Amino acid sequence: GKVACGSSCGWLALMDEAASVTLLNPFAGARAPRVELPPAGEHVAAASSSERVSRVHGRWVLHPTNGYGDADAAGRAIKLEDMRDVFFREIVLSAPPDAAGRECVAMAMLGCSTEVAFCRVGVDSAWTLLDTKLEFSVGSIVHCQDKFLAIDCTGEISVCSSNAAGATPTATLLPSLSPPAGLCHRSYLESNGELHIVGAMVSTFHETQSFTYSSAIYKCNLHDRTPEWSRVRDIGDQTLFVSKHFNESFSGTSVSKYKENKIYMSEPLYGDPYDLVHRLEIVDIATGASEVKP
Repeated sequence: GKVACGSSCGWLALMDEAASVTLLNPFAGARAPRVELPPAGEHVAAASSSERVSRVHGRWVLHPTNGYGDADAAGRAIKLEDMRDVFFREIVLSAPPDAAGRECVAMAMLGCSTEVAFCRVGVDSAWTLLDTKLEFSVGSIVHCQDKFLAIDCTGEISVCSSNAAGATPTATLLPSLSPPAGLCHRSYLESNGELHIVGAMVSTFHETQSFTYSSAIYKCNLHDRTPEWSRVRDIGDQTLFVSKHFNESFSGTSVSKYKENKIYMSEPLYGDPYDLVHRLEIVDIATGASEVKP
């Protein structure tokens, strides 16, 4: 009866049809505590969806518009599989909610919006909306160097302060940190305290109707006076994991049969959003070559 809408700090964020969110640690055993986040209110619904959303008899209802711009008065109930498209597409945590002495802040990427939502876990009873000042809808959220980063589909980045200790959240654009030239970005993640971007260099040859494809990874340090992207060809004994459903990825030392200095991508081939077939693609960071598993 729930759908996953986030995975960070070892915890899952699960949302039900009432847009209530529960944090669960799947590795802590059956008696592990569950942490409740504030449910989405009508202010979140209004910011998340381009269509009108209302609450009828305890159920969320979507009122789509017709060709004349008129909303369907009756509407249709929003099903569980559609909740991420309308409400919380992804929730990212600043710290584990059970970490001693550390305040945990949750930041939510909404269904389709240039706004994000904040809450202090265990403290706030409602979500606080924040305009990221981005031109296009937020497509990725990363927590890096104690900051939340909201990133739109063009790669523009907004640095969002948390509402820790009740302070008013703020958003500041990073206009000088555009994606590397020629890179089709696929995912953003934090690794070893630095922001990383995973993407591909694609060259198309119209004469032969063919193309070349090579994966690439870049990183930057947000603490630098003028942050810049630099190409990464060696991450040592680490392995990066990139998921289709959650742009917040993670890194860790290689164990068992995982290969070092590789990126494991669990998503449609080449990151094609229209390809419904799920693939496992293993990228060699040193060469950019991909191995696709059947």
